[in-house]
Amino acid sequence: MARRGLLVDFGGVLTTDIFESFQAFCEAEGLVPDRVRTTFRSDDEGRQLLFDLELGKLSEAEFEKRFARHLGLAVERAPGLIDRLFGGMRPDRDMEMAVVMAKRQGIRTGLISNSWGSGRYELDRFPELFDGWVISGEEGIRKPDPAIYALGAERIGLPPEEIVFVDDLRGNLKPAREMGMATVHHVRAEETIRQLEELLDVKLGR
Repeated sequence: MARRGLLVDFGGVLTTDIFESFQAFCEAEGLVPDRVRTTFRSDDEGRQLLFDLELGKLSEAEFEKRFARHLGLAVERAPGLIDRLFGGMRPDRDMEMAVVMAKRQGIRTGLISNSWGSGRYELDRFPELFDGWVISGEEGIRKPDPAIYALGAERIGLPPEEIVFVDDLRGNLKPAREMGMATVHHVRAEETIRQLEELLDVKLGR
């Protein structure tokens, strides 16, 4: 049976690869190319700073100051650090159009995003793309907390069993799958769109 709902991640799904942007940031700042990625994966202090930002516990300015210090950057490099981290990231228009086309064909669509403040989103486009959305910093919960997936389902008005969830991080897919959602691990738009067409029984390509 075809699913009737689609929930998607933002960074790395509706945009180009977030980790490529992090690598470009590291190279520009004179850091080891994978420094940010490894910090967020295996450095307890760095991970906690990220979690607190995503949960809305830290302001962008405070995160920038603390994270710059954690990376060993000069204090004057802190302002604008988040914008520079995301400076190499661009919208993935094929994925955006797939969401729009799904919505136009009656699929309930939504966003579940672990946020880095509010400045990363084209908020004026949300009504075109989504029937509902969950931004972690606004709700005080973040992926992979099961509560954020339940809230996403509620926002688009469907039970989890009728929803497909797409994320570029495998660790964020498990809780969605455990509550009954179908999941797609996003790597390339072409393959994700092909899987979504099968799961949703709609045409999403150009």
